Amino acid sequence: MLLLFIQMFLQNKRIFSYGSSISFLILAIFLGVSIGSLSIPFSAIINIFLNDVFHMNLAAAGEPMYHNIVMEIRFPRVLLAGLVGASLAISGAAFQGLLKNPLADPYTLGVSSGASVGAVCVIFFGITIPAFGSFTLPLFSIIFGFITIIVVLLFARMVQRTMSVETIILTGIIFSSFLGSLISLMIALTGEELRQIITWLLGSVSMRGWDYVKMITPFFIMGTILLLINGHELNALSFGEERAQHLGVNVQQRKFLIMIAASILTGAAVAVSGTIGFVGLVIPHLTRLLYGTDHKHLLPLSMINGGSFLILADLAARTIIAPTQLPIGVLTALIGAPVFAVILFRQRIGRSG
Repeated sequence: MLLLFIQMFLQNKRIFSYGSSISFLILAIFLGVSIGSLSIPFSAIINIFLNDVFHMNLAAAGEPMYHNIVMEIRFPRVLLAGLVGASLAISGAAFQGLLKNPLADPYTLGVSSGASVGAVCVIFFGITIPAFGSFTLPLFSIIFGFITIIVVLLFARMVQRTMSVETIILTGIIFSSFLGSLISLMIALTGEELRQIITWLLGSVSMRGWDYVKMITPFFIMGTILLLINGHELNALSFGEERAQHLGVNVQQRKFLIMIAASILTGAAVAVSGTIGFVGLVIPHLTRLLYGTDHKHLLPLSMINGGSFLILADLAARTIIAPTQLPIGVLTALIGAPVFAVILFRQRIGRSG
C-alpha cells in the first residue's frame, strides 16, 4: 500500500512538473506575441492561430493588421527564441550530467565560442557550400563547436590525466578567450560585415523571420532526439564511468553521441542567434533544484523551461527601454553571471565543509 502511494505521488509530481512547465511555456508564447508597440489581445492571437493552423475561418479582431504582426513578425521571433533557449538549456543539462558538475555548459566549455568562430568565418569569408545553401552557416557552427569540445577535452587530458571537471572548465574558459581573440581579429580586419558580426556576438533574435526558424528546426529535432534517448545513460554516467560500464553502458560511444548532440544544438543555436551565454548553466541548475536529477525528465523539462526563459528574456530585451532593443545576450549574462558565482561559491563551501 505504501509503495502504491509513493508511486502515485511520484507520478503526480511528474504530471505537475510537466504541466506547470508546459503551461508556463504557453503563457510565455502568448505574452511574447501579445506585448509590443501595439498590444494584441489573447483572443485575437487564438483566433489567428485557429485560422492559420486549423482553417476554422474565425473572425480575428484587427485583421489583416493583427495577422501580419503576429504571423510575420512576432510569432517567428518568439518561436526562434524558444527553440534557441530550448537548445542551449538541454545542451547544458547534458554537459552537466556528462561531466557531473553544474558549472558545465556550452558557454563555459567553449562550445559557444567555437560555434561563433564558425559562424563569423562564414560571414567574414562569404563561404557558401552550394549543396547546403543557407544551411552552410549552422553547419560550420556545429563543426567548429564540436571540434572545440574535442580539443578542450584532449588538452585537459594532457594537463591532467584524471581530467577533473575543474580542469575541463578552466580549459574551456582558456579556449573561449583564445577564440574570442580570433573573432576580435576578424572584426579588426573586416569592413562591410562589421555590423553583422557584432550583432552575432551580442546575441539577438531580432529581425529574424521564418527562414531562421526553418534553419534551426532540423538540427533542433536531431540533437534533441539524440539527447532524449540517452537520458538513462546520463543517469548511469552520473555515478561514474566504471559503474556505468557495469550497468551495461557503452561509455565511449554514449559520451561521443552526447557530445555530438549537444554540439549540434549549440552550433545551430549560435548560427541563428549569436552567442547567448549562461542559459545552459542557469536553466538546468534551477530545473534540477525544482524537479530532481533524473535525466529522463531533467532533459525535457530543461528544454521546455529554457524555451520559456529565452522568450521572456527577449520580451524584456525589446520592451525594457522601448523603442530601443537590447541584445538578448546582455540580459542573459546579467542574470547568468551572478548565478554562476553563487553556484561556484556553494560548491566551494560544500567541499570545505
